[in-house]
Amino acid sequence: MNMRSFWWLALAFTLTWMWLEWTQFTALKVESTAAASAVHEVPVANSTTAASAAISAAANGNTGAADVPGANAGSVSHSAVPILQNDISQGQRITVKTDTLDLVIDTVGGDIRVANLLQYGASADHSQPYQLMSDSGPLIYMAQNGIATQADAALPAPTHKTVYQSSQSYYKMTGDTLTVPLTWSQDGITVTKSYTFTKGKYLVAVNYKVENTTDKAWSGSLYSQLVRNAFNPDDNFMMYTYTGPVLYDGNAEDKYVKHKFTDLDTQAISGKAVTGGWAAMIQQYFLTALIPSQNAQNSYYAKPLTEGRYAVGVVEPMVEVAPGQSGLLSSSIYMGPLKQDLLSDIAPGLERTIDYGILTIIAEPLFWLLEHIHSVVGNWGLAIILLTVLIKLLFYKLSEAGYRSMARLKKFQPKLKQLKENYGDDKVLFQQKMMKLYKEEKINPLGGCLPIFIQMPVFISLYWVLLYSVEMRQAPFMLWIDDLSAQDPYFILPVIMGITMFIQQKLNPSAMMDPMQQKVMKLLPFIFTIFFLWFPAGLVLYWVVNNMLSVAQQWYITKKIEAGDDTPEKSKA
Repeated sequence: MNMRSFWWLALAFTLTWMWLEWTQFTALKVESTAAASAVHEVPVANSTTAASAAISAAANGNTGAADVPGANAGSVSHSAVPILQNDISQGQRITVKTDTLDLVIDTVGGDIRVANLLQYGASADHSQPYQLMSDSGPLIYMAQNGIATQADAALPAPTHKTVYQSSQSYYKMTGDTLTVPLTWSQDGITVTKSYTFTKGKYLVAVNYKVENTTDKAWSGSLYSQLVRNAFNPDDNFMMYTYTGPVLYDGNAEDKYVKHKFTDLDTQAISGKAVTGGWAAMIQQYFLTALIPSQNAQNSYYAKPLTEGRYAVGVVEPMVEVAPGQSGLLSSSIYMGPLKQDLLSDIAPGLERTIDYGILTIIAEPLFWLLEHIHSVVGNWGLAIILLTVLIKLLFYKLSEAGYRSMARLKKFQPKLKQLKENYGDDKVLFQQKMMKLYKEEKINPLGGCLPIFIQMPVFISLYWVLLYSVEMRQAPFMLWIDDLSAQDPYFILPVIMGITMFIQQKLNPSAMMDPMQQKVMKLLPFIFTIFFLWFPAGLVLYWVVNNMLSVAQQWYITKKIEAGDDTPEKSKA
């Protein structure tokens, strides 16, 4: 492979990558979902017999009909299945404030309607908390729970449309825990729904205490779901990051599966039986996860609703409460940052929501090293610089071989140019003469390409680490860079990156390119500079440092070869 082929390959790779990023970005644009019939929001009860917990299905998102895998399952009674309205019902609003969360709970369903993360600043105004959930404005994003019953159930149960009673409208954590109770009572059944918060935690316990004062047995399945639209307030049109539902099944071959909003429009997920597992809505830096019992066989679903909204949820096994007795139905919800040290202890596989893709095996050690460097230097920008230096040292010899090969090619550019002038009309003869020159001068035409290809997985992995690490979000570096996750406000780093890329091109041989190809290559630094204007400063900082180190190493090797101090014989010695 000569240098002309290599540069065209690099250009093709870059353009393909940009095209793939653009297609993934446009795929997530909100499409309105016109439902042919009313869509049921409440899942079907997950029925069990007295001896075992056999799963019944959640309602199908497109038809509202029940997917019934077993003989004991039944549909939810019509009165217990509210239909999603164009507006969102509101009752009494309850404000809950802990050291990590600032929530608004509505007595309609006891839903979590607003969630602010107090330790993370808003994207536009860092002095305000980051709003993860909202039930008004362009972002609709709520956490809902309820109890689903069988079609022939004699006793009622509250759904997420039921109106609860609350004795207070404001709760603030003053100790290590805080419990917010909501009560509902009908036909001899009293249900106390409570949220329990723990100091310093983003994991919230959700409990339903059912008291049965009738002379009949009561039964129901706890369901939890996240409802949101596809709007993402933090979208960056230059960099695609996934926003949407994910389901996890630790016993499946594909354990962690993303279900894009657009995919759910044509193929809803219904009645997916999983032992343990979890469901979540993820986005760059943050997630909300529903975590049921990890020992029970749960039923998962993901489906479109009306008004451009989507639901992902889980129905847990049915619980029976005997006459005169009480029972407890429990689940958990996580609302917080994508941090490995927090997620790995909550549920199996939850740390996989920090998605580095197929290069996770490389990316995770890189993040581990980056985190340890930060623990020493105390600045994420310096940590990125030092990590880049360490990676360059790791690949120093490999890079040296590539730069040496390119430097030798550049040294013999006059001879290559002469060959082209003499034999350019006869391509076969020209190739023969060129290969003869390579052999005589001991030049490996692949020497400059192979080291670059070997290093690419590491560089791409580091790109994803910097893109998905919440630790970079609003982390200051120095001088004018006060947020490594945002673009450089004065575009200084992208301009420096473009300059280093231009210098690097000057150090590379160009004799094998025709004038048009040389013009195209000269435009690349300018094109990349334009694209990098909107990249997060942390990513651009990495590329700047990497380019500067590459230029220094390549310049040193080129000067040695031009001075005759680096011959093939000396290199082997």
